[in-house]
Amino acid sequence: MALQSTRPSSTEQGKARRGARLLLGVRTRPRRATVLAVTMIVLLVAVAYGAAAAYSGPQVPRGTRVLGIDLGGLDERAAVERLGKRAAEGAAQPLRIRAGGHEVSLKPEEAGLSLDARATVEAAMENKFGFFSVFDAVLGGRDVDPRVRVDESKLADALAKANAQIGAPVKPGAVRFHGTTPEVVLPRAGVGLDPRQAAAPIRAAFLRALAGKPAPLDLETGPVQPKVGADAVRRTAEGPARVAVSGPVTLLFGGERLTIEAEGFAPFLTFEPDGAGAMRPRIDGEKLAQAMEPRLREVERPARDATFEIKAGGPRLVPSAAGREAEPKALADAVVSAAVRAQGREANVPLTATEPRLTTEEARKLGVREKISTFTTRHPCCAPRVTNIHTIADILDGHIVRPGETFSLNGIVGKRDRARGFVPAPMILNGRYVDDVGGGISQFATTMFNAVFFGGLEDVQHMPHSFYISRYPAGRESTVSFPQPDFRWRNDSPYGVLVDTSYTDTSITVTFWSTKRYDIESESSERYAIRGFDSKTDTGENCIPMPGADGFKIDVWRIFKQDGKVLRRQKFHTTYLSEPRITCT
Repeated sequence: MALQSTRPSSTEQGKARRGARLLLGVRTRPRRATVLAVTMIVLLVAVAYGAAAAYSGPQVPRGTRVLGIDLGGLDERAAVERLGKRAAEGAAQPLRIRAGGHEVSLKPEEAGLSLDARATVEAAMENKFGFFSVFDAVLGGRDVDPRVRVDESKLADALAKANAQIGAPVKPGAVRFHGTTPEVVLPRAGVGLDPRQAAAPIRAAFLRALAGKPAPLDLETGPVQPKVGADAVRRTAEGPARVAVSGPVTLLFGGERLTIEAEGFAPFLTFEPDGAGAMRPRIDGEKLAQAMEPRLREVERPARDATFEIKAGGPRLVPSAAGREAEPKALADAVVSAAVRAQGREANVPLTATEPRLTTEEARKLGVREKISTFTTRHPCCAPRVTNIHTIADILDGHIVRPGETFSLNGIVGKRDRARGFVPAPMILNGRYVDDVGGGISQFATTMFNAVFFGGLEDVQHMPHSFYISRYPAGRESTVSFPQPDFRWRNDSPYGVLVDTSYTDTSITVTFWSTKRYDIESESSERYAIRGFDSKTDTGENCIPMPGADGFKIDVWRIFKQDGKVLRRQKFHTTYLSEPRITCT
């Protein structure tokens, strides 16, 4: 029997291969289509992201809003400025708080509330190129919460002031000194707003105000406890406070030493709450420095301004020198740091370098090189008014008026007093001569006015005497008193002006040194509208005789010249009242 082969024929094999290829083709085409579709979607998303990112740009994402303000498209600096402007407007509006049957206003700035514009803009720009952030810019943008800063210490202080109106403020405990004996000031609880509970609603009210929706804020009052209890205050008085005044302290100023007894600093020392539940020592540095002023002169050196002295008929520069001084805070900190120790009660006090107001280099550039004007007036010898004239001359000798600066006699000299050497002397008040401390310095003002006049400098404020005084040039004189009338002039030149004063028993001279700009001439009209005077008799120990003088009007012209050519003319008009003749009986 012949065996039959099981191997498929070539015809069958071909059919099988064609079937497999057919089946494979049917399954392969859908898979390729899916891959292609996914690829296209990814490409489209990438293209859309790129377009959206390009649309957003490097600035704040478009459509970004803070407090309703559109910051989109602005660079960081411009966005901060725009937001800062809104913050300034909101911070200027006080918050209205109703509590305990009262309404109080709280100024945001004083309460430590502020919008941090920079941090808010930085938050708006965070992750700006993230996938969803980019599309936010295209699809309408987003709102960013503002970043608000709250200074808890300032808020607590502001609420403490508000509690004085709402209820009863907390009375903090303290330790003060009677001589060198510690005295306890016990704390007392108050009624009002607790800063810890009120902070969140106040912050929310501030945000509403920034958004342009201010509204009164209703808060509940309650007990407010002091930060440091009575026991802690007593322990401080028995411990640290007694150590602080247990002996002297020694202050080291470089290589120099000053020892201060406890009696010298205890009046300015207190122990107060430190805000963290404990007590800390504190010294009033300003008062301590004032009390120590005579001794501080041993270690301090005042800065010396550059100035000029007149030698051989001209100004010679005297160089400036830097100084050194102990600042009140540094002085107080040093005393506290030494006083809290039972042993080794020493501390260093840094000396701060102080610069002169006018340095040598600045003085060289002022152009003080020649005499531009000088004027002398005369007076009888030895009267009290002469003492005042000499005193004010000494105060102003060497004074430098910088370019563009306005000289004010009252502003520089201040109220005349006995402590600086001024004495009572006659002056004109309400049409009569009366004695007053500093009387007579109008003669100095008149002398300086004429130096201003002939120096070609700008007259800002001068007032002639109500009566004509024969020792002065008519229409070219000035009275002065404190606080008004003042005598003021402006250095309208590009050069500095050195005030040089000198005097004798019978004269006062004011000379200006600078760089000459003009030749000045003076012309005067005849006296006109002349009015006679009355004669009166007066009694009393305060009566001062008056000789009597006619009243009149006069015009004076200041003529500015350069190289013989008239540049301009300035008119001064003066009206003098009649001076009555007063006979004292």
